[in-house]
Amino acid sequence: MAVLVSDTSVIIDLERAGLLDEMFLLPYEFAVPDLLYARELQGDLGERLIALGLRIEELTDVELRRATIVNRQHVRLSVPDTFAFALAEARTWALLTGDGTLRELAASKQVTMHGVLWLFDQMADGQYVIFERLYGGLTRLFAHPRCRLPANEVRRRMARFANQRLQAPN
Repeated sequence: MAVLVSDTSVIIDLERAGLLDEMFLLPYEFAVPDLLYARELQGDLGERLIALGLRIEELTDVELRRATIVNRQHVRLSVPDTFAFALAEARTWALLTGDGTLRELAASKQVTMHGVLWLFDQMADGQYVIFERLYGGLTRLFAHPRCRLPANEVRRRMARFANQRLQAPN
């Protein structure tokens, strides 16, 4: 099963959408670096994520050195984000992120990368979540004042989910 390394932004977005549990219905394993977990997820949310199946991964010495180099070269990235990048790059796992700088770095280093909208697509395409829930979740997420998703992409998906919702048998 493919492993996806997540940064915190994707997890927060799915929580805001009310679809965090549903992420774990997808045919992937989800992982975060141990430092990211300790600094940003530990507590009730972290325990819930572990119960759902989240993997906590410790970086090797080589991965840790790579994260340090990335942190020095890309000062706009947080240390947890550099750990997530180094983990995904070294193990050839895909990276889940909503951070623009991290997305640019992943693209420049040819690390497979996806965002939260890709997860919505995966939930819809595999019929893991009903369209009504996807529509409602994306509506909540897009309405949040800190949402930075591209409006045209969100509207396109909302139209798709609304249309599919209307076509679904009762």
